[in-house]
Amino acid sequence: MYLIKELLLLSPLVIYSFFRIRKLFAGRVARYVFTACFAFLVLGYPLAESLSHGSGTGWTRLPMIAGYYALPLLLYLVLTVVLSDLVIGVMRLVGIVSRAALRSSAFMIVRLSIYMAIPVGIVVFGAVKNNSLEVNEYFIEIPRKSSSIRQLKIVFASDFHLGDVTSDRLVERFVDKVNALNPDVVLIGGDVLEGDRRDASLEKYELQFRRLRAKYGVYAVPGNHEMHGESRKGFFDRSGIRLLQDSVFSVEGRFYLAGRNDGRAGSRKSIQDLLQNTQDDLPVILLDHRPINLEEACNAHVDIQLSGHTHNGQLFPVNYVTDRRYELSWGYLKKGSTHFIVTSGTQVWGPPVRTSGNSEIAVINVALK
Repeated sequence: MYLIKELLLLSPLVIYSFFRIRKLFAGRVARYVFTACFAFLVLGYPLAESLSHGSGTGWTRLPMIAGYYALPLLLYLVLTVVLSDLVIGVMRLVGIVSRAALRSSAFMIVRLSIYMAIPVGIVVFGAVKNNSLEVNEYFIEIPRKSSSIRQLKIVFASDFHLGDVTSDRLVERFVDKVNALNPDVVLIGGDVLEGDRRDASLEKYELQFRRLRAKYGVYAVPGNHEMHGESRKGFFDRSGIRLLQDSVFSVEGRFYLAGRNDGRAGSRKSIQDLLQNTQDDLPVILLDHRPINLEEACNAHVDIQLSGHTHNGQLFPVNYVTDRRYELSWGYLKKGSTHFIVTSGTQVWGPPVRTSGNSEIAVINVALK
């Protein structure tokens, strides 16, 4: 289960924070209430994950949403307690505050107010940030070879994670923004659907995706959350999106477009095998959900690789973990002659909160020379 390893690593600080906050409550009843609330913060995320694989309707929806919000609340509650204690410790050492002042009722009320207000404020900020879909532009230059075009405007998006907590207007807003950009081609980097989505609930998204307009069409690759690529192909077909599963083809003789399966969802070809039947006469654009083994794309002389998956960490400070895990966790990198772009995603996964990076659509303005 995603983030369970991180939660286990955080567990000593979670226990520490529980006892530090509990001491601030004077009455027995207040401590019991706090204990119950804290238990939900700890157990809310695993509960939400379990409920997300059910029907997603009726009574399960509210506890599922609350459970997802519990994770960032717990994270920022723990960070607030730990950092506050460090600051108070320094103040105590330099004599700014006395031991008696620390034990006063007024000071304890202030501390408790800070512990409650800061995590809630951060989560509210992150929820607003998650719903603010931005456009991020890149300008790159690649060899034209024998292509007849000199410019190509790519709109690239990834990681919609359409699920039970998705806003009904997400795809509508996305399509409106993309069409306003007047793209030559629209590329989608995977994780459009959660692996266990019910097909009967997807029609509203299919109707919106069919409104996408691009000169050369709309294409996508499966991600690791679309666990059954073939069974989901009907969704992409009905949405007017061509699903690329370890396949490559020439787009009207202008450029090659290649798409890889995600390795976690099943077997896939190497990039060399994928491109073995192409000629070195057109630029090559590769869609690969996860930005791993970048050297492989360089060795295969790919001109542009587009990826998602990382969400730029989604929750600060998890972005530092993804920065260490991936050579490129977000943004742009030129390695050899290959241009790599990793998007932070159109939507986050799980908790509908983003405190690292932005929900974005990437626009890649390509000059072919």
